[in-house]
Amino acid sequence: MVKIDLRSDTLTKPSNAMKEFMLQSPVGDDVFEEDPTVIELEEYAAQLFGMEAGLFCSSGTMTNQIAIKAHTFPGAEVICHEYSHVYNYEGGGIASNSHASVKLLRGNRGRILASDLDNALNPDDDVHRALTALVCVEDTSNKGGGAVCDLDELSKIKAWCEQKNLPLHCDGARLFNAFVARGDSPANYGPMFNSISICLSKGLGAPVGSVLLGTKEFITKSRRIRKSFGGGMRQAGIIAGGGLFALKNNIDRLQEDHDKAKVLGDVLQSLSFVEEVLPVETNILVFKLSDNFTTKDFLNLLESKGVLAVPFGPGLIRFVTHLDFTVEQLEELIKVLKSI
Repeated sequence: MVKIDLRSDTLTKPSNAMKEFMLQSPVGDDVFEEDPTVIELEEYAAQLFGMEAGLFCSSGTMTNQIAIKAHTFPGAEVICHEYSHVYNYEGGGIASNSHASVKLLRGNRGRILASDLDNALNPDDDVHRALTALVCVEDTSNKGGGAVCDLDELSKIKAWCEQKNLPLHCDGARLFNAFVARGDSPANYGPMFNSISICLSKGLGAPVGSVLLGTKEFITKSRRIRKSFGGGMRQAGIIAGGGLFALKNNIDRLQEDHDKAKVLGDVLQSLSFVEEVLPVETNILVFKLSDNFTTKDFLNLLESKGVLAVPFGPGLIRFVTHLDFTVEQLEELIKVLKSI
């Protein structure tokens, strides 16, 4: 029987307080823009970031893909890191939804540098190449092991994009983890981007949903795209209520997840079957196994002891701490790991 599930922070379940808030949330028809809880969530999220408007969607993949389609055109090219979620884990959406190609950059743990952008830019007068239309960053970087972006570097990327008249989008699926780790606030972050996607159903603990943020004009365009994606929802306030509760109550507690991940990282570093642990900055912990184990065998062994995790590449394992991962579970997991 599974006792500890660290496959993802998407596995969190709404608390009793959150469920009660959801049940009490007033609803309306969101396609007619008449759901009061959805409107409140969108406005609250936009105000947090100092942005004009928001759009509630069912998933971070949808908000990212809407943003990319809104910013680009068929035959365009998107610059992003080779680890990017928008490229690796969104079902080929850039190609299938926007008919755009990608220019993949390398960089430390999923983070791109402004100094690499000049070489990634395709010249407008070269008819052989796609037209560069958008730059995407991801904060924190999932595949980079929860790596947090540097604000100074983001400012340089923004300045480059403004100089080249290119929009800048942030996949902020775990952006609030980055804020907590940096001691930063959304109000300082919003002005850097033309659009931001924030996820409510990961560390923040809501059962479903993400919000896309941008200008009123951009969100109006995005709302049309959401409709064409089949993403229009009716009485969505009952789920938007979970997201609103999460934003108002569950941000500061993310530090608890980070602290647990750091404890696990220190333990893993001391174990003989672990070759390397990526620096632990937030709630994602990635470690490389020694030759004693294959990834499959190690995951099977963990599962036999009641622990679930996911493979993250050859010899790599990912743990993700979250609000349902308790202190007692942490202590039990440490015992399991030390017994191997």
